[in-house]
Amino acid sequence: MGITGKPSPEQLHSFHSQGFLVIESFSSPEEIDDMRRRMDQLLDGFDCSTAASIFSTKNQQKLTDDYFYESAEKISFFFEEKAFGEDGNLKQAKQLSINKVGHALHEIDPVFKTFSCSEKLSSLMLSLGYKRPVIIQSMYIFKQPGIGGEVVPHQDNSFLYTEPPTCTGLWLALEDATILNGCLWAIPGSHKNGLVRRFIRGDEGVYFDQPSPSYDDKDFVPVEVKAGSLVVLHGDLIHQSFENQSPKSRHAYSLHVVDTDGCKWAQENWIRRKVDPEPLYES
Repeated sequence: MGITGKPSPEQLHSFHSQGFLVIESFSSPEEIDDMRRRMDQLLDGFDCSTAASIFSTKNQQKLTDDYFYESAEKISFFFEEKAFGEDGNLKQAKQLSINKVGHALHEIDPVFKTFSCSEKLSSLMLSLGYKRPVIIQSMYIFKQPGIGGEVVPHQDNSFLYTEPPTCTGLWLALEDATILNGCLWAIPGSHKNGLVRRFIRGDEGVYFDQPSPSYDDKDFVPVEVKAGSLVVLHGDLIHQSFENQSPKSRHAYSLHVVDTDGCKWAQENWIRRKVDPEPLYES
């Protein structure tokens, strides 16, 4: 389809059957250039000494500091695990050491807000049946050459739970995503099996309420996409990505949307906002 944002009936059927959908050419080259240039500017202005929070989906205990919690309503910078040498210093330039920037780019930065609140994105959410959707978090993900870490198999509803569950992931490729540079992998149809565990914020930090199930690698399929493609992910879909062992980065802009009409945001979620987010629309 083009860049209207409204999937065809066939695409919607595929999404409900497979648990994910690739919409090619969702974003224009100009939009991609704008977001990448803006991120370059944000990185140039980032003082590495102010934050050394290392982002890891393997050891969530590293994320329990205030910097992580407060990032829900800020633009914060998270390093790759392999970015630091034994002496504690960065092994390469900060531009090549950042894992991601999050989690309120869509709210705070005008360039990212323009895309995040665009009519085509609202049209997409309307076609998926959302009544009063809000973007609950946004991330610019770098997947750096050589050190871009793996993201273990997970479901987005684990982290951003509503009652009933309503999370949808929107993953925009800002560069071509291939098997070599760490594209997404998913288990088609796995969303039909429901949510297997939740990520809880308690008094002692954050933790999963259940151990991770084991998955068979052969059940995953690669989701290789061109820059400008949008991958729509059901909140219960099992997906992951491997380390980037190539010399090319794999930049992406990721949004997570939940409904607020007839749905309750779980108090145990890691995101506890001081100000409620504005809905994309109300229908």
